[in-house]
Amino acid sequence: MLESIEQTTSYIKHRIGDFEPEVGIILGTGLGGLVSEIEVEKQLMYSNIPDFPISTLEFHAGKLIFGTLAGKKVVAMQGRLHYYEGYTMQQITFPVRVMKMLGIKTLCVSNASGALNPEFRKGDLMVIEDHINLQPLNPLTGRNESELGPRFPDMSEPYKAPLIKKALKIAADNNITCHKGVYVAVTGPNLETKAEYRYLRIIGGDAVGMSTVPEVIVANHMGLPVFAISVLTDEGFPENLHPVSLEEILAVAHEAEPKMTLILKKLIAGL
Repeated sequence: MLESIEQTTSYIKHRIGDFEPEVGIILGTGLGGLVSEIEVEKQLMYSNIPDFPISTLEFHAGKLIFGTLAGKKVVAMQGRLHYYEGYTMQQITFPVRVMKMLGIKTLCVSNASGALNPEFRKGDLMVIEDHINLQPLNPLTGRNESELGPRFPDMSEPYKAPLIKKALKIAADNNITCHKGVYVAVTGPNLETKAEYRYLRIIGGDAVGMSTVPEVIVANHMGLPVFAISVLTDEGFPENLHPVSLEEILAVAHEAEPKMTLILKKLIAGL
């Protein structure tokens, strides 16, 4: 794996020249519009990057974007990878390792998720303060590469408290409804049953989704500070559960995206 990371990083550096990103961004389902805020210098299709997994979802662009956002040099993944697409956890998290090797100092992650907390509503935002990992595999299983990180990385603060505090203040200052909560990662791709939503809430979840946690584990393994934010695109309340379509999820994400973009831009500006 280390050799693949080095080869991919070398290829990208050759393509982007002396551009050195400070911040890495992973854009989730329906949230690729942040790219329009970036002063783009280079774009690389995942399919053209050696060993880089290709997003199989039609609503994920599959581009690596290099440019300037809020005065900071960034690299943004316009389209992420999921375990349910058939990739290994190592493949899903490979881009995070490459971004770290490219020089990023902070990782910002976004996703679309379902609300579990009855005080939350679809269209709200939630800054992730902690997570519960219910996905079946861990990206750190197998031989540990000491050059990448320790065998047993600490996860006492997977999402950096100072970044959470700043983001919540930005939201409050701009009259944006933004909660703080625990994200539960499941496999997907199906949504949950009533009993599953009830269980996820009982164990402490405020929102549920199918991504993010593998990337966050790997970022922590490499000593990379993480900020993550969810757009709550549907409501998993067992007592009042309704069928949800992908079209509805994308529509809610699209409507909430400007609020998330504002928070991310201002947060990145202050890094």
